[in-house]
Amino acid sequence: MSASVDLERPLRYPDAESSPLMTKRARWLVVLGFLLPGSAQVVAGNRRMGRFGLIATLSLLVLALVAVIGFGVARVATLSFFTNPIVLLVVQWVIVAYAVMWLVFGFNTLQLTKLVRVSPKWRVPVAMLSIVLTVLPVAGAAWAAMTVGSARGALSEIFGGGAAAVEPVDGRYNILLLGTDAGEDREGMRADSLSLISVDAETGQSTIVGLPRELPNMPFPADSPMYAEHPNGFGVDTGCNVGRCWLNGVYAEVEYFQPELYPDAVSRGSTPGIEATKDAVSGATGLDVQFYVLIDMKGFEQLIDALGGVDITVDERLPVGGNIDEFSGELVNVDEWIEPGDQHLDGFHALWFARSRYGSAQGDYDRMERQRTLQGAILAQMNPQNVLLRFEEVAKAGGNIVDTDIPNSMLGPFVDLAGKAREFDPVSVELTPPEVDAEYPDYAVVQQLVQQGIAEASPPDEEETE
Repeated sequence: MSASVDLERPLRYPDAESSPLMTKRARWLVVLGFLLPGSAQVVAGNRRMGRFGLIATLSLLVLALVAVIGFGVARVATLSFFTNPIVLLVVQWVIVAYAVMWLVFGFNTLQLTKLVRVSPKWRVPVAMLSIVLTVLPVAGAAWAAMTVGSARGALSEIFGGGAAAVEPVDGRYNILLLGTDAGEDREGMRADSLSLISVDAETGQSTIVGLPRELPNMPFPADSPMYAEHPNGFGVDTGCNVGRCWLNGVYAEVEYFQPELYPDAVSRGSTPGIEATKDAVSGATGLDVQFYVLIDMKGFEQLIDALGGVDITVDERLPVGGNIDEFSGELVNVDEWIEPGDQHLDGFHALWFARSRYGSAQGDYDRMERQRTLQGAILAQMNPQNVLLRFEEVAKAGGNIVDTDIPNSMLGPFVDLAGKAREFDPVSVELTPPEVDAEYPDYAVVQQLVQQGIAEASPPDEEETE
């Protein structure tokens, strides 16, 4: 008999009459099968089946190692690769296929242990250990496959565009964040809150410019289709069709009365009204707005509940519900109050924290600030551990409340920047009184304030630090 046969005899050709030997053999096979699927079959069962399992396992380990190395040496490219819906679909099916293989190999390993030859007191422990080490990884793989599927669905729904990646402008990406209570039917939409987020393309440092929705006389860049219609500002010369010619009326003005001004908006994943609003914000701030993100404020309730609530410091007593009596001028019909102090709010109360129109000294300006406070609180709750724990609910909520023209090709760079941004506190620029006149804003002053915020959120020049 060859030496190789002698070496494998205890596992492949055991003395079946020796109960202690069969017990030890059973334990070894179960552990080997768990640590390296296919190894139990190679040494004690069907070698061809075992080699298939080993090749599949080692291939998966190599791919995982390549991914880890990719995240270390080519982070953006790797993130772009793994945020591609097609790649995620392949990953999902690979996980499912490997889970099925693990299940088959696990129960085959249990069969190879020949439990009837194992010591009676070890039969149940060996069987239980084998089942646990088979079922638990398969359950984990099933969860991972569902998580990848949820991510793929959310990414496809939110970031559906296949446009090419866009380069930063002057080293920054500028994204318009619109908050609206219009819900799924966005007809007649007027943005409830508007913020321009400018992110340094290298460091992730950001400036958040808060724009009051009632800003009048919005200027447009000279190359904007709206410039010919309103050369001196929105509504200054000829008025507008939406009543008060404020910033939050630009959307409806173009969307419902002059959509022909932006004929290619829909093909770019946007709408004429949103493109006009982007132009208005570009003209006011002096920054080239490249993308928009539209958030349905009503959907925040679902997202916040999916995250398990948010922690917010409430500065003043705020009503839930209520209205002003037209005769007495007093606030009536309040359902309840959100009290001052550190609060953990569920989705319903967090939404009222951001939405409440009464109880604040500066009215809409305080409301704007509360909405940005809520946005910051949501981002704080969206840490990796919390999102991973509640990923399916978060992904579903995100798909229901967010619209954007950010293409899939930008996900890698933006995910990378989001990770870097956590190292910095964003610089806030509020275009509100007394710095900005609410009725007659000086947009030269506005652009100066924005540039000051950009400078504060920009890394110092190397020459200055030497």
